[in-house]
Amino acid sequence: MRIHAKYYRLIFTGMMAILMSFIISTVLLLIKIGWSDHFIDDLLHSWSLAFMVAWPCAYICAYLIQEHVLSRIEFHRDE
Repeated sequence: MRIHAKYYRLIFTGMMAILMSFIISTVLLLIKIGWSDHFIDDLLHSWSLAFMVAWPCAYICAYLIQEHVLSRIEFHRDE
């Protein structure tokens, strides 16, 4: 699969937001209501809502960190 490098941040943050919102939604639902007959329905609803918030936040944070933090650090390899 070949994708242009300009989409790297968009794809990375999207995948990260999907995974993190799923994990956090699952854990919080289990803590709050425990396992129930409607757990999957509740999870899908909360996960979709969490993802809509997580992706823009992850995209903005990734941009800020890459452009303003990591660009100021000099990385090197010990050889």
